[in-house]
Amino acid sequence: MFINVVISCALLGCIAGFLAGLLGIGGGLVIVPALVYLLPLLGVNAELVMPIAIATSLASIVFTSASASFAHHKNSNIPWPLAKQLMIMIALGAISGAYVADSLSTEVLTYIFATAVIILASYMLFSIKVQKSKPLPGDHIIRVMGFGTGCISSMMGIAGGAILVPLLSYYSVSIRHAIGTATVCGLVVALFGAAGFIITGLDQPNLPQWSLGYIFLPALLGIVLTSSLFAPYGVRMAGKLPVRYLQRMFAGFLILVAIRMIFR
Repeated sequence: MFINVVISCALLGCIAGFLAGLLGIGGGLVIVPALVYLLPLLGVNAELVMPIAIATSLASIVFTSASASFAHHKNSNIPWPLAKQLMIMIALGAISGAYVADSLSTEVLTYIFATAVIILASYMLFSIKVQKSKPLPGDHIIRVMGFGTGCISSMMGIAGGAILVPLLSYYSVSIRHAIGTATVCGLVVALFGAAGFIITGLDQPNLPQWSLGYIFLPALLGIVLTSSLFAPYGVRMAGKLPVRYLQRMFAGFLILVAIRMIFR
């Protein structure tokens, strides 16, 4: 079983990495729905599929976000005073999100994930542009923004860039700094969210073999092995393919997948 899972998830990592590089999307939007369909075929208990998919996605994001964050730091794309403010609350939100997700049924967690995906995919589909309009708010609003982003992202198994970049752009942060800040904050979401899912999953009796809490290690290994390798290919193809058209097609596909998850 171990080898079969690694091979299956290595193929998933190829797709997730390539699409992340090509379309600029977070891998979690691909990894979580794919694992939701794949894990039951591998004999994983249906009630544990959603938290395992989310936790494994977050753990894979740790590896991809770490190198991206270092690159953004080298290029001075991270305004650290703002990033540090957000990171503290995002860490608390990510841990809270893991505990909330553990307390919810698989059905409710699926509804939350699918609804959030529909909202984020609609944002991509209609190419909604956030205009710079306001200066950065006070510390209290920034803390609320960070906590909310961390909590929602942890419950979805995503890095949170799709939430944070539009918010920061609205508050007159340059797109370069918004992406850099979202990348390092995504690393924090992944680290603390994955840690939360490890802790909350330790007392689960029906987890598959080779699990660390809710993180399914063979799936994580397969995804990590290939996703980072295929992301650069996606970046190269971005200059040769009609990315905006492909992004809209993929957003429409995500909406259909999310609706399918709701009505399963």
